[in-house]
Order: sequence, then structure tokens, then C-alpha cells
Amino acid sequence: MLIMSESVNSTQPLPHGLIPVMLTPFTETGAVDYAGLHQLTDYYLKAGAAGLFANCLSSEMYELTDAERLATTRQVVRQTDGCIPVVATGTFGGSLDQQADFIKRIYDTGIQAVIVITSQLVSLHDSDQTFLDRMGRLLDLTPGIPLGLYECPAPYKRLITTDILAQLLPTGRLIYHKDTSLSEEEVKNRLAIARGYNFGLYDAYMVNAVSSLRAGAAGLSCIQGNIFPELLVWLCNHVNDSCLQAEVTEIQRFLVDCMDLVHTAYPTIAKYALQQQGLPISLYTRRQVEPLTDALRTGMDQLLAKAGRLTKAVYLNELKQRPLV
Repeated sequence: MLIMSESVNSTQPLPHGLIPVMLTPFTETGAVDYAGLHQLTDYYLKAGAAGLFANCLSSEMYELTDAERLATTRQVVRQTDGCIPVVATGTFGGSLDQQADFIKRIYDTGIQAVIVITSQLVSLHDSDQTFLDRMGRLLDLTPGIPLGLYECPAPYKRLITTDILAQLLPTGRLIYHKDTSLSEEEVKNRLAIARGYNFGLYDAYMVNAVSSLRAGAAGLSCIQGNIFPELLVWLCNHVNDSCLQAEVTEIQRFLVDCMDLVHTAYPTIAKYALQQQGLPISLYTRRQVEPLTDALRTGMDQLLAKAGRLTKAVYLNELKQRPLV
């Protein structure tokens, strides 16, 4: 049975905006590139990220050791120094006791919330009740630690239901959800259930970016934040501005049009995009993905040029709309 929190709104909520899913830079020999990680963190900060999701799937979390997961997260927390919150994954299989132990260890790095991978608590064929039972036990084993949920596609994708969310929210422990339902209706249902709680839904599916933000999503947590974060920051900040709806529509169309490219050979292609923007990080990727072909490089070069023009245009139009002081 899930235990109700004495104060369901006592946990500090995460801010509205873009929370990028961070990459992990590696050296050409495959070691974690901590200097590159420092520069990458600066890149997100300068772009206006509202928070950072460290040690996630984009970080190649399953290819990192526990020591690397803790060290990379700790470095990001120290570098951000409280200016924006950091969340990080804390569940990597094993018994609930083992998962709870790592949740405590990574929370001690100073992050604001530990993210639970929904498919790490139960097997593919386990029932929703089994998931709730194990989630309840995990809450008991990690008292006072704010948590989030991520419907990660690996080891398999396990979507939560609105009924599950409705039973977990009164614990007061959930503050973040990376939504991969790919459904406008489901997002609206989840947001309706979450009303009144210090809980933020961050959509990962950019086809529904505008509709989710307009429905009340707290922001976006998407791989596109590793390629053109300024554009997504602008969208989060201005999606409801009546005088900028033409720009909002253009950005949404852009996000749909580039969907296939940014997901191909990922995260290598994102590292290539960062290289093209001046970050001195290698293309080394521990995860086995498709090769980064010349055609993909050319496609990304064209996408970056278009994103640059679009970003410049929307920020310029925003300035034109501001009243003179």
C-alpha cells in the first residue's frame, strides 16, 4: 500500500522550460571526457536550459559504470552550483534493495530528484498492480528522496496509466515525469490527474511539443535539446504569446520535419552537431548505433543552418514585439 505524504506539496517543484537529456562526451580511447562534459554543461547553461537530466539514456547510462554515473552527475551538480536543478537516473536493475541503494548514492551527489526507469521495476508481463506494489516498496526504501519517472524505451518501454499516476502523486514524492506516451490525449489526462501537485510533465515527443505545452506541460525533455536548445527554450517561453503564434507554428513544423534525422545514428549525430557548433568533443559512442554516413553529416549541416536562421528570426521577432522602455 502506498503511504500518503503529510504534505503533498512540500517537495520543491522543478522549473518550467527545457530540461535537456545530457550526452556523455568520451575521449577517442573511450574514457569519459570530463573536460568535454564541463564544456557541454556550459553549452546547456548558455542556451537557457531550466534544468539538466544527467545520467540518462542519451548519456549512454547503460554503458557507464556506477562510478562513472556518480562522477559525471556529481560534476554537473558542482558546475551548475544551484543555478538550475539537476536530475539523474538511479535505477539499473537488480533487486529493489540494490536499486534503492543506488538511488541513495546518486541523490547524495546533490541532485534535486532521482529518476526511476519504469521498465526496471518489473518485467514486461508483470501487471500494473505489481508495478505499484514495487514502486510503493521503493518509496519505503528511499524515504524523503524526491523521484521522477521515465518511460524509457530500454530495456523495454513501459507506459504508466493515469490510474498509476493518480495513486503515486498523493505520496508527495513525484516531481518529474519524462513523457513518452506520444499521445496528446494521454498527456492531457496525465496533466488533469496531476493538477494541484508539485509535479512537472516534460514531453520527449517533439511532434506534440506545442500541444503539450499549451495543455500545461512543465516543459520539454528531448534529444533535440542537444542540437538546437535555444530554439526549444524560446518555444517553452513563448508558446502562448498571442503575437508570436506564426513563429510558434513554424518551430513546430520544423520539429516534425527533422524528426527522422535527429533520431538516426543517435547519439553520434548529436555529438557531430555539437562539433559543428564548436564544442571540442569526439564522436566516440559506447552504444552500438548506425554509422554516421556522409549523407547524415550533410543532412545535419543543412539542419543546423536552418535551425540557426530560425532561431535568429524568432528571437528578432520577439524583440520587435517588446514594448519600448
